[in-house]
Amino acid sequence: MKQKMKKILVTGGLGFIGINLIHKLLKDKNIYVINIDKISKHSNKNIKFNNNRYIFYKTNLLNKTALNNILLKHRPEYIFHLAAESHVDRSIKNPNFFINNNINATMNILNGYKLLLDEGHKVLLHCISTDEIYGDLTLKQNAFTEKSSILPNSPYSASKASCDLLCRAYKKTYNIPILVTNCSNNFGPYQYPEKLIPFNLLNALNERDILIYGDGKNIRDWIYVGDHVDVLIKIMKSKKMKYSNYNIGGNFEITNIELILKICSKLNKLKKNTHLNKILNSNIDYRSLIKFIKDRPGHDFRYAISNKLIQKEIDIKKIINRKKFETKLDYTINWYIKNHLSQKI
Repeated sequence: MKQKMKKILVTGGLGFIGINLIHKLLKDKNIYVINIDKISKHSNKNIKFNNNRYIFYKTNLLNKTALNNILLKHRPEYIFHLAAESHVDRSIKNPNFFINNNINATMNILNGYKLLLDEGHKVLLHCISTDEIYGDLTLKQNAFTEKSSILPNSPYSASKASCDLLCRAYKKTYNIPILVTNCSNNFGPYQYPEKLIPFNLLNALNERDILIYGDGKNIRDWIYVGDHVDVLIKIMKSKKMKYSNYNIGGNFEITNIELILKICSKLNKLKKNTHLNKILNSNIDYRSLIKFIKDRPGHDFRYAISNKLIQKEIDIKKIINRKKFETKLDYTINWYIKNHLSQKI
């Protein structure tokens, strides 16, 4: 007997995590994907999924009527809400833009989701959030858990914290199921080059300064985007999830300067490959491009989140393995080198 097609809606599906998620979802021949993205300058406009189980809508989530029409037309069984403005630096320069696009867009998603439920349609909303809602840690403090206080330190993280609290409020007020996951820093293919790894990797490839805030000793917990989306899909398929909030961490903490030095060292080794001599300059020690600049306001010192709760529900140890960080960083570097000249990023 042929299995019924499951319709999955993804918001922000042309963003970094969204693209990687949709690629993985479409590998399942019983999944049909509806992608909603407003297509900003930070979207990956060149991505074509070329699959008859995929449909795209260029729609801004602030347009309630358009959003509700899509929801009522397709009636998805699962919604991944990924759409968000996500760069701290830009949120410092223009906080109003982040408040409007993140909070109000999430309000519209929540109301559209409730509309489907009110009509008797069985669907689950899964909002993807960030570890930044918890603020920062000292070296001696334990990793954040789902019970940690919400103490955001930037307009971006405050907007995401507001979204998480709205999800909680809707769940409690209207007695509806809503799932929120908070992840650590993602890295991998298709990330817009304003974030630490792609920004400085592309600076290095273009022989520009590699810019590090402050003394570079701020610590981040990193997760490979492919691992993150594998966990998201495993959550979607699981029947065991008991709670409404879960943290997803990569279990790999490293200072910004250590990470950049690691990337430079890998580039120095790669430049010895003759097939890369048109991209990598054999005469440069990429570490010499590093430049320390004035720290940004309210720069969080350390992020770290615990996977203990989600591990109790589903086995993610086989997905998230800190020993594979080097291999996945190598893959990411090679992906950006490969796509550097073709302007696919």
